[in-house]
Amino acid sequence: MTVIATPTHASRVQALTVETTPLDDVRHIIPFTDSHAPLVWLRKGEGIAGVGEALRFEFRGPDRIAQASAAWKQVASLSTVSDAVRMPGTGLVAFGTFAFDDDSAATSVLIVPEVIIGRRDGRSWITRIRHSDEHAMPAPPHPQPFGAEYRLTMLPGALTREAYKRAVGVAVDRIHSGDVEKVVLARDLRAHLPVESDVRRALVELALGYPQCWTYAVDGMLGSSPETLVRVHHGTLDARILAGTSGRGRDAESDHDSAAALLASAKDLQEHAVAVRSVTQALTRHTSTLETSAEPFPLKLPNLWHLATDVSGTLSDGSGSLDLVAALHPTAAVAGTPTDAALRLIRELEPFDRERYAGPVGWIGADGDGEWAIALRGAQVAPSGDITAYAGCGIMADSVPERELAETSMKFRPITEAFQ
Repeated sequence: MTVIATPTHASRVQALTVETTPLDDVRHIIPFTDSHAPLVWLRKGEGIAGVGEALRFEFRGPDRIAQASAAWKQVASLSTVSDAVRMPGTGLVAFGTFAFDDDSAATSVLIVPEVIIGRRDGRSWITRIRHSDEHAMPAPPHPQPFGAEYRLTMLPGALTREAYKRAVGVAVDRIHSGDVEKVVLARDLRAHLPVESDVRRALVELALGYPQCWTYAVDGMLGSSPETLVRVHHGTLDARILAGTSGRGRDAESDHDSAAALLASAKDLQEHAVAVRSVTQALTRHTSTLETSAEPFPLKLPNLWHLATDVSGTLSDGSGSLDLVAALHPTAAVAGTPTDAALRLIRELEPFDRERYAGPVGWIGADGDGEWAIALRGAQVAPSGDITAYAGCGIMADSVPERELAETSMKFRPITEAFQ
C-alpha cells in the first residue's frame, strides 16, 4: 500500500499487525534481500534487512520530514506489535530516505517491509508484518545466491572536473564578499547498470570494505556513510559530526603525518567548528544535557582521514528520531552556513538535483527511536539502471580548487570501487 502524504493521509492508513520472534544466529543478512531493490541498514556486520513493502509513504516539499514524523506516529498508534526480542530494530520498523533540497524532484519515502531479518549483539530475529485485515503473515524469506559479477566505469556527469574547479573558485569569491561563511559543493558521476544486475554485490563490497560506516540501501539510494546524523535510544541521543578531510598516507609514517596535518589545519578546523555549531544549536532546544568531544579527533577510514566530533545528550521534550532529523537537516557539514544563503549558492553552482544525496537515510521504530545517517559515499540507482553518484567538499575562504577536486575523488572511491 502506497500513501502519498496529504493533509488527510492519516485517514487512509491501515492498521498493521507486527510479530518479532528470535532466530538462530544469522551471520549475513544482505542475501535475504531483493537483488534489485534491497532494504539494508548495516554496521560492523549488524543491523536490519527488509523484504517487500507492507506500507509505503511518499513525501515532498519543505515539510517532508515533519510529514513523515506525523504519519509514522499515526501508523504506530494503529498497529498491534508483539515483540519477543525487544532490541533496537525489532518490532514495527520503517526504512527511510529523504531528498536533500526542499525543491527536489526526488520523492522522500518511509517503507515498512513485509519481513525484516535483524542481527545485533549476537542475537538474530525475524519480524513479519501484515495488514490487520489480512489473516496470514508473510512467509519467511530465504537467502538467495548472488547474480553474476559485473564491472562498471563511472563517467563525469553534469559537472565536469574543470567545471567543478570553476564552481569552487566562484564559491571562494562569494565567501570573500561575505555572501556565505561556508558552502558545500558536490559533483556527480554517471553509469548504467545492466538489466538483471544484482545490486547486493555492491552492498557486500561496501559492508566489507567500510565496516565502521553505515551501509545503507533504501529505495535505490545506497552507499556507506561515516556520518551519524542522529541516533535515539530510550530518551538519549548521539551523533557524529564530520568535516575536514585529508588522504591516507602511503605508509605508517606518512599516514601519521597526514592525520597530524589535518589536526593542525586552520581551514579544516574552522570548517569543522562551523559544522559542530550547526548541530549543537539544532539539538540544544530538545535536550536537558548535551555534551561534545573536548576537541575534534581524527577518524581513520580505509581511504581518508576525517576530523570528527561526537555529541551525546538526554532528550527533554519527548522528540523521536524523525523530529530530530527535521531539526538538524541540512547541517552545515553538507550545506554550509548561513543555511539559506548556502542553499541558494548550491542551487546556482550545481547543475543537477542532488535528489537524496546528503539527505537523511536510516530507520525508525514504533517508539520513535531510530538510527539516521547522512546519505554520503553513495549513489542513486534508478529502476532504469541509471546510476548517479555524488561527492562534495566544504568550501571555505582559503579553499584551493585543485585540492577540493582531489578530495571529491577520494570520497568517490567507496562507491566507484563497489561497482567495479
